[in-house]
Amino acid sequence: MKICQTFCSLRSKALMVALLAACVPHLFSQEGESPEMEVGQISEALQIDGLLNEAAWETVPALTDLRATEPVEGALPSGETRVKVLASPKALIIGVDCLYEDPRQIVSYSKLRDIDLEDEDHIRVVIDPFLDGQSGYIFAVNASGARYDALVSNRGESENDEWDAVWEAATSRHAQGWSLEIMIPIQSINYKKGIDRWAFNIERRIQSNQETVRWANAKVDQWFIQTSRAGFLTNLPVFDYGLGLNVRPSLIFNADKEGREDRNISIDPSLDVGMRLSPNVQATVTVNTDFAETEVDSRQTNLTRFPLFFPEKRAFFLEGADIFEFGVGLSGRRSRQLVPFFSRRIGLHEGEQVPIRVGAKLNGRVGDTGFGGLVARTGGFSSEENEYGASTMGLVRLRQNVMGESSFGVIGMFGDPEGRTGSYSGGADFTFQTTRFRGDKNLIAGVWGLRTDRQDISSPQYSYGLKVDYPNDLWDISLTYMRIGEQFNPSLGFVSRPGVHFMRLGTMYSPRPKWTWLRQMRNQLFFTLYTDLQGEWESYSIFSAPLNWRLESGDRVEFQLNLEGEQLEEPFEIADGVIIPAGTYHFTRFGFEADLAAKRKFSGRLRWQFGSFYEGQLHELQARTNWNPTALLTFEFTAEHNIGRLPFGDFDQTLVGTRVRFNVTPDLQLNSFFQYDTDSRELGVNARIHWIFDPQGDFFLVYNHNTFYNPGERQFLGNQLLAKVRYNFRM
Repeated sequence: MKICQTFCSLRSKALMVALLAACVPHLFSQEGESPEMEVGQISEALQIDGLLNEAAWETVPALTDLRATEPVEGALPSGETRVKVLASPKALIIGVDCLYEDPRQIVSYSKLRDIDLEDEDHIRVVIDPFLDGQSGYIFAVNASGARYDALVSNRGESENDEWDAVWEAATSRHAQGWSLEIMIPIQSINYKKGIDRWAFNIERRIQSNQETVRWANAKVDQWFIQTSRAGFLTNLPVFDYGLGLNVRPSLIFNADKEGREDRNISIDPSLDVGMRLSPNVQATVTVNTDFAETEVDSRQTNLTRFPLFFPEKRAFFLEGADIFEFGVGLSGRRSRQLVPFFSRRIGLHEGEQVPIRVGAKLNGRVGDTGFGGLVARTGGFSSEENEYGASTMGLVRLRQNVMGESSFGVIGMFGDPEGRTGSYSGGADFTFQTTRFRGDKNLIAGVWGLRTDRQDISSPQYSYGLKVDYPNDLWDISLTYMRIGEQFNPSLGFVSRPGVHFMRLGTMYSPRPKWTWLRQMRNQLFFTLYTDLQGEWESYSIFSAPLNWRLESGDRVEFQLNLEGEQLEEPFEIADGVIIPAGTYHFTRFGFEADLAAKRKFSGRLRWQFGSFYEGQLHELQARTNWNPTALLTFEFTAEHNIGRLPFGDFDQTLVGTRVRFNVTPDLQLNSFFQYDTDSRELGVNARIHWIFDPQGDFFLVYNHNTFYNPGERQFLGNQLLAKVRYNFRM
């Protein structure tokens, strides 16, 4: 009865939001028609070298009418951008010529695949081959040829940059700037059958001027990847994806050694088979799945009593990940409260890999309905305390697009990584979104509800929540509420803090004064409150940033004030041997941040937080620096140092990490990552060579080494050498 009441309440709130959109039409007015660009059609293959010198490029007119979103909305760019698009039945090819007043201003250091290109000169493209206004694919390339790809996530509010596709890109420098060619094979993306146009947008970053220019939707309030506000590519051909069969075998050589044990050497094959059932439906099967090429997680310090969140990085789980997204307001920029489906629960246990014997996935879209299903069978494994048998886990997700930019859906999950019986979770969500509130503003409102049960849970547990968000450039205002059950702990989900009511009200006012040296002022204020399910407060935070200025140079300074409180019902160990007793605590924290603009060869961020903390004092010092002495070599350094002086004990924590990148070519990178922290006293080394010897094939060579360091003591923990080669046969 209670769950029925909950879902009825959620449905009523969803209907209220829908009625608001229907009954107040003037608030959601259209601004005008989206721009269109005609595609030139070709039948022969092009050489992707970035030169744009083939005769086919001369047959199509260039798109040049890009406008700035920054520094001045609607202004003419400082340098012209010429865009042309060609298409064959097998691929979409995009050519761009980027011109400068002074080409010496080009800022470009990276060549690494999937590196964040935000702080370098680059071109970014988004396409929506479904015309649903809520999904899409993102491709970006910088002036040095580094490639980045991602899925549109949360209807354009964010992007999933762990997703990877097979595509090609090349750049070329010339006397007036640089040029670019991008080739996207039709087999690398899903698309809606029977349409001759796709949503499309293109954006260019000129980093030396801190300038961003865009073709469609050149509004500072709008996100570039909101495909509902994109332009259109027209005159597309009838695409031919062939049989739609992708067979990707891999061979992995593994030589690992733990402590004093003998070295274990193995050679294992694995296989991924993908079959395009239609242009917009993909089925994938994986056998003896291996994730040897996945980068190690960056270590984090934790001064709370709650678990840390680490993102998914494995390719099998990332394909179609946008369909599996659920709800609104469950995760924010500062924290992850609840993730209903957290795929790292499959094949990973307490940071250790668990063998995935076989897995299958089906995802796609039919009309306005997106769907996804996944099932995986893992082998048995053991931890320090328990032995676990094989387990089968899976989920199903359905999402229906409504009202243009909104959706409702359901999700269901079953199985448990540790073999506990009776495990299932399910729920429903509705999200209303418009990019046309009062003409050109963003508005998001959503509700969701979940239920979970398992043999070790006394009774079914429920969670539900809502969020209303007005995320725009001048004003960004949001209200979030969620209720998480006392024993709400879904087997395939992530929950930071069960048994609470969570409320957050946030506002950010960001004017752009017409000062020659200041780009934007951001004034932030966030109220956060956790109570138990009886309404007794557990934690609160009043965070303010009265000074957060972004300068025209790209540098930034910020001052913070944070009032916090914790009411502990039981003690917890905050550091080795330092135990915070139960009780009520209030503390005042201050913070200072400074950024050096990434357009320079040396850039980074310094952060210092200090003030009272559990009846004592805590200083948190963080530094992140990037040094690019040449286009070939990049150094990254990160450090955290916590100094706690409490009546219950003192502690010092240090975490340092260093990356060294050799940017040989965009298809060959050598990277090493060193990490050390004083809590575990482990020095970890991860060295990787990634060679993309063909757009459909790559080779990885990975070396991991871990050593325990203590004053006067050094102990070898283990090392591992991995070599992996894989190739994607397409038919």
